[in-house]
Amino acid sequence: MITFPNAKINLGLNIVSKRPDGYHNIETVFYPVRLYDALEIVPAANGITTFTQTGILVEGDPENNLVLKACRLLQKHCAIPEVDIYLQKNIPFGAGLGGGSSDAAFMLKLLNDFAGLHLSDEQLEEYASQLGADCAFFIQNRTVFAEGIGTVFTPISVSLTGYFLIIVKPDISVSTQEAYARVTPQPPQESILDIVSCPVEMWKNRLVNDFEAGVFVQFPEINIIKEKLYEKGAIYASMSGSGSSVFGIFGTPECLESEFPGATVYACY
Repeated sequence: MITFPNAKINLGLNIVSKRPDGYHNIETVFYPVRLYDALEIVPAANGITTFTQTGILVEGDPENNLVLKACRLLQKHCAIPEVDIYLQKNIPFGAGLGGGSSDAAFMLKLLNDFAGLHLSDEQLEEYASQLGADCAFFIQNRTVFAEGIGTVFTPISVSLTGYFLIIVKPDISVSTQEAYARVTPQPPQESILDIVSCPVEMWKNRLVNDFEAGVFVQFPEINIIKEKLYEKGAIYASMSGSGSSVFGIFGTPECLESEFPGATVYACY
C-alpha cells in the first residue's frame, strides 16, 4: 500500500503564553499544501520490520525517524504485522512544513488500513499526539485553527483556491528551541481568525508569524527571501512555522527558481 504525505504551511502564528509545563500556547492556522513525500508498506520479506529512505537525506539513527516511531507505537498497542517501509523524502526537514509529522500521521493511517484495525480518526489523533505536537493535524488533514500547544483544532473554511503558492527553502536549519527562546509571548493585537476571514490581499502587515523577528535577526538571509517574494509580486509572504522555509502567495503562476541561489524553490499550485 502506498500513500503520499503532504506538507503544511502556517497562516499566521502567535506565541500567546508560556505554560507551566515549559511548552507554549500558540494560535495558528494549519493549511495543507501540495508538496508530497511518498510512503509505502509491504509485508516484511524477512519477517522483521525494515525501513528504507530515499530522496532528501535525513541523517541519524533510523529508529529516531517518526515513521518508524509511528510503526513501533502501533505495533506496541495493536496487532500489526511486520512490514517493510519505504519513504521517498521530498518535503525538506527543518523547514516549518511539518514533513516529518505528516509522514508519521500518514504511517498511522496506512497501517490502520493495511492491518484492518478500524481505528477512528479520534483514536489515530491520540496516537499521533504522542509522536509530535502537530502530528495529529495530519490525521484529518484539513484546514484548522490550532490552539494550545498546536493540538486543539477548530476546522475553518479558509481557501487559497485560485491562488498560486511558492515555497522557498534556503540551505539553513533553524532550531525550534532557539526560535522560541527569542520570542516574548503575548496575546495578539488582532485575531488570526478575523484576519484570515478577509481577502488574501488584506493579510500583508496584519497576519504575522511571531517567530520571524528573532529568526530574521539570526538569519537575515531568510528575511531577504521574504522581501524578494514581495518584490516579485507576492500578495502575501511569510515564514512557515519556526522556519526556515518562506512561502509566497501569488495571483498568477510564477517561475522563480533562478531568483534564489542556494535555496530550493517548490511550486505548490
